[in-house]
Amino acid sequence: MSSLENLSYEERTFAPSPEFAAQANAQASIYADAEKDRLGFWEKQAAYLHWDKKWDTVLEWNSPYAKWFVGAKLNASYNALDRHVLEGRGERVAFYFEGEPGDSRAITYAQMLTDVKKAANALLELGVKSGDRVAIYMPMIPEAAVAMLACARIGALHSVIFGGFSADSLITRIEDADATLVITSDGGFRKGAPFALKPIVDEALAAKKTNVKNVLVVKRTGQETAFDPEIDIWWHEILERQSDIHEAEFFDSEHPLFILYTSGTTGKPKGIFHTTGGYLTQASYTHRVVFDLKPETDVYWCTADVGWITGHSYVVYGPLINGATQVMYEGTPDTPTKGRIFELVEKYKVSILYTAPTLIRTWMKWGDEFPQGSDLSSLRLLGSVGEPINPEAWMWYREVIGGNRCPIVDTWWQTETGAIMISPLPGVTATKPGSAMGALPGIVAKVVDDEAKVVGKGGGGYLVLTQPWPSMLRGIWGSDERYRETYWSRFDGKYFAGDGAKLDEDGAIWLLGRVDDVMLVSGHNISTTEVESSLVSHPNVAEAAVVGAKDDTTGQGIVAFVILRGGIPSVGGEELIKELKAHVAKGIGAIARPKQILVVNELPKTRSGKIMRRLLRDVAENRAVGDSTTLADPNVMKLIQTGLATGKSED
Repeated sequence: MSSLENLSYEERTFAPSPEFAAQANAQASIYADAEKDRLGFWEKQAAYLHWDKKWDTVLEWNSPYAKWFVGAKLNASYNALDRHVLEGRGERVAFYFEGEPGDSRAITYAQMLTDVKKAANALLELGVKSGDRVAIYMPMIPEAAVAMLACARIGALHSVIFGGFSADSLITRIEDADATLVITSDGGFRKGAPFALKPIVDEALAAKKTNVKNVLVVKRTGQETAFDPEIDIWWHEILERQSDIHEAEFFDSEHPLFILYTSGTTGKPKGIFHTTGGYLTQASYTHRVVFDLKPETDVYWCTADVGWITGHSYVVYGPLINGATQVMYEGTPDTPTKGRIFELVEKYKVSILYTAPTLIRTWMKWGDEFPQGSDLSSLRLLGSVGEPINPEAWMWYREVIGGNRCPIVDTWWQTETGAIMISPLPGVTATKPGSAMGALPGIVAKVVDDEAKVVGKGGGGYLVLTQPWPSMLRGIWGSDERYRETYWSRFDGKYFAGDGAKLDEDGAIWLLGRVDDVMLVSGHNISTTEVESSLVSHPNVAEAAVVGAKDDTTGQGIVAFVILRGGIPSVGGEELIKELKAHVAKGIGAIARPKQILVVNELPKTRSGKIMRRLLRDVAENRAVGDSTTLADPNVMKLIQTGLATGKSED
């Protein structure tokens, strides 16, 4: 596991300014309040929501199963929209939408509510009912949020699938959730041109027999697309004929809200499902205190796509429940110029920016001239999410983007946790560059060794959560045994996050990344098994092993070692390498495209046949190869190292 010395070069700490601390939503006493009465603390946070019926019991905990706010009833859509309109905030802007081509819309809470009511009525017309699953496969446009909230309004579970995934990845998720409806668009805009989504849905649905009855299609780009009037319905046409009257139905606190798929070590994506009351409580609480949101004056921008958990919790649910005004941007950060994000910060006077270390490192690489070309003086707080941020990037973010005046909240959490778990509080915590610092009030996180013993200051090991939290996953859809095995079997009675961590001499937490066979690429989990399976499905590949190697921009880059089938020449095979990369991108999605593919004659295996990926990671990161004495053939690593020149490929 990485050493702390390799992570930190910056010994300064950065305390909140007295001015920031004085106005902060969270004060230092919040930690003592939560520790004194943890369940009472969560009741206070839940009180920020609108409940149609209050709870009888705060928590029922039968490890590893939790029920929060038992007996209560609420509606996610009502909390995000109706409440604000009824309380006189309907004319507040919910989203400043900016399309990549430059089109823009300012959408108020009242307009969002009208659209969601019509969309909910449209879903009812199509026969969608409470408990049904709806797959959403869309670009980053307001209709994606409308679709999510319309599902929540009628009690249907949404399963949002990132618009960069392939037809194979899409159908896997549609089948697993047994979705009855798909909501998509003709396409979106990316890197200066339209891209297609509807044809990928058609390809996915043609591949397997499913229970999907209709496909709702948003017209975004106007590009030509196949249209089957028996199945396909234009979003604008069905919404136009709907009433704008719809009363939200209140559901049990433990009613499932959504399914979101994340990579697993077995290769098959895991359908993480979250329920309503606890999830909304923690998403709104963390958004309010971690980002110090002042909804009357702040303009907040989380750059995540709604296809990921960050987009669920910190674009749709948390911010809208808190009445935030947000920026939503459809495109890429370098179109039409590398200053696009900073131009939008200036245009909309963004005050809170939440983004990923991958993008921060990319900005660093592009140069200071792009952020310096825009007025960023509106910014007052910066956030980081998706992976550990290296201290150099943290300092650059503070100095160049934040002008040395903005607190930085480096946040750790997962699809499974539902909301932020470890983060500084911006008005309270003196931060260290590269550290997420400590667990939030109400959260109990520990670092333990192999025997589950809590390590002391200066010690390292595994990050675990020892007490249930409101927004925790309630399981893996359709696979209760996999839920217990994946998250609760490594350390008895403790949730193991799959991440390594270390405590420094002051007790601050430093995240060290994944310790299992899941790679963290640009903040997104990609299974080594899934990429290996994709490679082996190519007719020229006999065997494959995949590792995540350190990458200065993306955190980890995917490096594949492949053995070709007999008779396939490995020398001078650049065209084949390109073909294999494209094959993986088509099978899983562009995010899983390997950075390097190395052709080898053998793979390092133990006598039991297990591939020693740590040795391959040594090769991929140009390190001295570690102990190989347990290999069935210790000479394999020498053969790999001497033979790599024949098949090395990097874009």
